[in-house]
Amino acid sequence: SGGVILSTEQKAALQTSLVILQNDHKFHKVQLWGKITAVKDAYFIACGVGEGDELKERKFLYSQDCMKWCILPVLSESRHQICKQLSGRFIGDPSYEYEHVETKIVGEGDDAEEETNTVLVKEEDRLAAVINEIDRDATVVPRGAYIKTANGKVISNRSFEGLDTLDAKKLSSFFHFRITPNTDNINILAKATLDHSIGFLEHIENDLPKGCWVLQSERGSGLTILKSLLWLGYVAYHVPGTRKFGSVYFGTGEKNIDLPFML
Repeated sequence: SGGVILSTEQKAALQTSLVILQNDHKFHKVQLWGKITAVKDAYFIACGVGEGDELKERKFLYSQDCMKWCILPVLSESRHQICKQLSGRFIGDPSYEYEHVETKIVGEGDDAEEETNTVLVKEEDRLAAVINEIDRDATVVPRGAYIKTANGKVISNRSFEGLDTLDAKKLSSFFHFRITPNTDNINILAKATLDHSIGFLEHIENDLPKGCWVLQSERGSGLTILKSLLWLGYVAYHVPGTRKFGSVYFGTGEKNIDLPFML
């Protein structure tokens, strides 16, 4: 848990409410995705997975009391880009509105003048954008944990028995769990070495900036832990030789934009 502990009350509430959530929304499974700490309160995030495609049929929900859950909105690309420009801590109020000022030049030459436009963004929208970004950058799975069927659906691999101890110590054994390769942020070498036997996923070994992942193996248990330095608070784990793997994010929802200068 990276030192982050849920209270007994929160654990009990989550164990009850996530089961109800799964039944109410007819999800195949529901997982606690993480917790984003805000100035006033915190957002608990759950991920509901559909019966068909386990990669495409994923919905994110949030709660502030671990009992009542709201589905996060699906944002347009333009709205997502506006949200990405907002910075600082979350307030802790989904209805709170941020003011984003857009500036553009109207006219040409001597007639050119600056025009400003203020856009209001709800914290709920910003929360959806940040979760989407963390999930895209950081959610990883071990090699072979998922397969793509003949009809193109991504499902859990029933024959997956876990990585061996040696492979579990390699970054190349872990893959981004996202729909399309984020080719903007991977270099030419990474594009050339996409694992075509898996086909739909790319490994994290060549992620930029170099050194953005920390991989640790615990002696005795053999537990492998992956930590993201880009999104501080994201931790993934895998127990070699077993089907056990997962991840969680406990943080403020702020990207470590200084990382390239720290490595």
